[in-house]
Amino acid sequence: MQAPFRTLIAAAVLAAGTTFALAADPAMTGDTAKGKVLTDTKGMTLYTFAKDADGKSACNGPCATNWPPLKAGADAKAMGDWSVITRDDGSKQWAYKGKPLYAWVKDTKPGDTTGDGFLNGAWSLAKP
Repeated sequence: MQAPFRTLIAAAVLAAGTTFALAADPAMTGDTAKGKVLTDTKGMTLYTFAKDADGKSACNGPCATNWPPLKAGADAKAMGDWSVITRDDGSKQWAYKGKPLYAWVKDTKPGDTTGDGFLNGAWSLAKP
């Protein structure tokens, strides 16, 4: 095998490995007055809902309008602590350690945590 060809193959293998290594978690970690929380890509706080069970969302219809699910792409795959659930409408949603994740429409800027404790404590901050 000639050296330039080997270099090309090595570069292709390295590039493929780099692409895999760049796969990121579906959420990030952000700071709030209540400590570190999971956030969406815009830095908005994510929450969990106590009524969700067995990897299924109990927040649909008007609930999902106020608590938008952290959407996952149709081809999203589970990785580590992250899993993908199928919602009642057939769309996909990210879950962390088995708990589906949601934003809250009344949080207006990164770091807001106004949904924490809502509905007699049913809504909680998603902690990393």
